[in-house]
Amino acid sequence: MTTEVRVPTLGESVTEATVATWFKKTGDAVAVDEMLCELETDKVTVEVPASAAGVLGEIIAAEGDTVGVDALLATITAGDGAAAASAPAAKAAPAASNESVDVMVPTLGESVTEATVSTWFKAVGDTVAQDEMLCELETDKVSVEVPAPAAGVLAEITAPEGATVDASAKLAVISGSGAVAGASPAPAAPAAAQAPASAAGAGRNDIENAPSANKLMAEKGLTPDNIQGSGRDGRIMKEDVLKAALAPAPAAAPAKAAAPRAPVAAEDAGREERVKMTRLRQTIARRLKDSQNTAAMLTTYNEVDMGEVMALRSQYKDQFEKKHGVRLGFMSFFTKACVHALKEVPEVNAEIDGTDIVYKNFVHMGVAAGTPTGLVVPVIRDADSMSFAGIEKAIAEKGRRARDGKLSMAEMQGGTFTLSNGGVYGSLMSSPILNPPQSGILGMHKIQDRPMAINGEVVIRPMMYLALSYDHRIVDGKGAVTFLVRVKEALEDPRRLLMDL
Repeated sequence: MTTEVRVPTLGESVTEATVATWFKKTGDAVAVDEMLCELETDKVTVEVPASAAGVLGEIIAAEGDTVGVDALLATITAGDGAAAASAPAAKAAPAASNESVDVMVPTLGESVTEATVSTWFKAVGDTVAQDEMLCELETDKVSVEVPAPAAGVLAEITAPEGATVDASAKLAVISGSGAVAGASPAPAAPAAAQAPASAAGAGRNDIENAPSANKLMAEKGLTPDNIQGSGRDGRIMKEDVLKAALAPAPAAAPAKAAAPRAPVAAEDAGREERVKMTRLRQTIARRLKDSQNTAAMLTTYNEVDMGEVMALRSQYKDQFEKKHGVRLGFMSFFTKACVHALKEVPEVNAEIDGTDIVYKNFVHMGVAAGTPTGLVVPVIRDADSMSFAGIEKAIAEKGRRARDGKLSMAEMQGGTFTLSNGGVYGSLMSSPILNPPQSGILGMHKIQDRPMAINGEVVIRPMMYLALSYDHRIVDGKGAVTFLVRVKEALEDPRRLLMDL
């Protein structure tokens, strides 16, 4: 039985492609969904998988050929007699086996297109059980564990630690039986080949670049030495050459970026430790700096007497926990107070979109939470319509998922205002930074007994400093101060929340 390999759909308005690279040659054994070749269009690179297992027969379209949609690329012959006739007979057996399973990148979340392989828990040759954790991926927001889709032996790791993979990439191959014993030493070669290929100009002698890339390099007078390849094994693609031609300066960037660091004394150099920033930490750094560069950020302060809230909490906390199954904390009071204030000062709950102001007629409350890997902000959706118990349950559940690294992208998107409680770490006063595109964030701090003048007498009261950072492009000083005053009034007299005052 012969199966035809044809050009897949290339995308809207794309009618032809160039055969960039064949990963298999005539006579090689192939498995279902194994990548056979790579096509290159004006816009994207397309990998062509095998639609059936067997032996690669005739290659109709060679590297460099231009082919149209649905054109015949090659044929695959069913792997029985044909497999035996092929030269690498030992190689054909495991590839044609139905026991090989590809380990693919799982769904990463809305708008997330790539991840970094942070840790492999298994090595090539290790036995794995179904659903056993194989590796951990790291995205801009969350860590994703990848379980084994089937039991067997880890035969190949195609994405080593540190590699950046897209949302549809293959991470590894699991084989079922002892057939992998002869194949298991092989995977080290691709992994070893990938590492040197990642450096520009290093080890490119044995890597065949895309034909269209070679042609464009000749036209532009460029060499492969200073072009970073994005294709398989560091292969230079046409778009890589276009990027290098449009922005020829990147080669000088590393030296310039390294310059600001002050010289380190020889006796101190051996006592330093250099650790690469995680993708989450890089994203936090970038977003916080973008926030400073974009918003006209300003902070206004006030203080609140927490005595009434503390008394109310003390009086009802046991009954509250018994009925609702969750502890009564301070966050529900602050959430309610902020919702109350946002209704009066809606610009604090709005955002800027170009030359428009987008007012939100709902409150999705972001609650900043510290985790071992960095700060994340899960969102309590429609907090304005929730009860005290509902808010406390949601905050407890989101906080637990944040600490365990189980938050999804959807749970951290769409916030309209943020609460940040630095008081749990002992902070007495700070200026929180905006969480773009939001226009306001309230910083809570440590409750501390301080002497206060009340009705002409000095009284010791449990006081907390409040800090509202806001975007002065949309929120005026009057609105910011009014917001803080309304929060203060609601917390110092919680009955106002019941009366909507």
